[in-house]
Amino acid sequence: MSHHPTTREACAALDATDPLASFRARFSVPPGPIYLDGNSLGVLPAATPARLAQVIAEEWGAGLIRSWNSTSRGPGWVDLPQRLGDKLAPVIGAAAGTVRVCDSTSINLFKLLAAALAQRPGRTVIVSEADNFPTDLYIAEGLAALLGQQHVLRLVAADDIEAALDEEVAVLLLSHVNYRTGRLHDMAALTAAAHAKGALTLWDLAHSAGALPVQLAEARADFAVGCGYKYLNGGPGAPAFLYVAPSHQAQLAAPLSGWFGHARPFAFEPSYAPAPGVDRLLVGTPPVLSMAALEVGIDLMAEADMYQLRQKSLCMSALFAARIEHEFADVGLRQISPRDDARRGSQVCFAHPQAWPVMQALIARGVVGDVRAPDILRFGFTPLYLSYTQVWDAVTHLAEVLRNREWDAPEFHQKNKVT
Repeated sequence: MSHHPTTREACAALDATDPLASFRARFSVPPGPIYLDGNSLGVLPAATPARLAQVIAEEWGAGLIRSWNSTSRGPGWVDLPQRLGDKLAPVIGAAAGTVRVCDSTSINLFKLLAAALAQRPGRTVIVSEADNFPTDLYIAEGLAALLGQQHVLRLVAADDIEAALDEEVAVLLLSHVNYRTGRLHDMAALTAAAHAKGALTLWDLAHSAGALPVQLAEARADFAVGCGYKYLNGGPGAPAFLYVAPSHQAQLAAPLSGWFGHARPFAFEPSYAPAPGVDRLLVGTPPVLSMAALEVGIDLMAEADMYQLRQKSLCMSALFAARIEHEFADVGLRQISPRDDARRGSQVCFAHPQAWPVMQALIARGVVGDVRAPDILRFGFTPLYLSYTQVWDAVTHLAEVLRNREWDAPEFHQKNKVT
């Protein structure tokens, strides 16, 4: 586990010399709360309201339809998927022309999984982790059913993934960081194992893009998807992104043949002709307002040193976990996140039989995390706007909630739709 401070004074000293500290002022962080839920919804960048106001008043209000084109009077809305994709590409270790921002993670997963299966005719198995994020599994199930039961989804434990790869497997579908435990998969090793059996890989980067260094090209990943509203701070429901390795782009089959994926969308031809490369995976009109918000988040992330960010993330998560283990071992929490830095993303998770009311009591104290059924308390660490002293104080609050049984108050047992 990473070296971490052992006193609050040591945390303050780290904050004073933190090379990423200047980023905090570039976010609209509410005063008071300690926000440990950026792995679910990122904080508002300070520049986003003004940027959205500009899009609304100037580009839409004054420019009207002219703003679709890139001219002296138009900002080029039509090119947003490509422009944002090329800005995001270096953040996830990809080349220009391989990433596009569009649609939702689920829709992009459907498109890429269908395209990958089409490249492996005769193979019928999709392998995934049993504890993968449910929407990924639902999409795979639905696509298999749509294909007339020709394909099956094989779910295995995280430690059994390599053993599950054989000559029947078409695609290995995995989340880079497990949403429930924070376990980080070795992308390069598992991609190599899949390729050795003739299978393709499709990675979900929802909990790794913007949280740690991702090297899609170096790992030889085939396909990837991810969302824009967690560590990329694009706002609730921000557009997602997709990645296609250059070697797959020429033979790419677009399962959703929308007009923005047409080679000549404004020729309005009655039959579909795919655009070159990854652009054929675009479907409908770009959501301009949400893309403008996401662009601010991507620009911020592109300025950060991802290796400094990763070191701070690991130090904060190690601090959080070690304080609970060594100072508050009596509070009834069981760590389920990996202790090994190389196997942990940017979150720490604990099991507790009263996870829901514990988190509600903690939120009432101003420490915001979230819960994943059935019993997991989840804490995300976002180094661009989180300090070491906040992490120290969050553990103190959590210990008091548990030791004093604050969670047992009736109001903390009332369930919400969103957890």
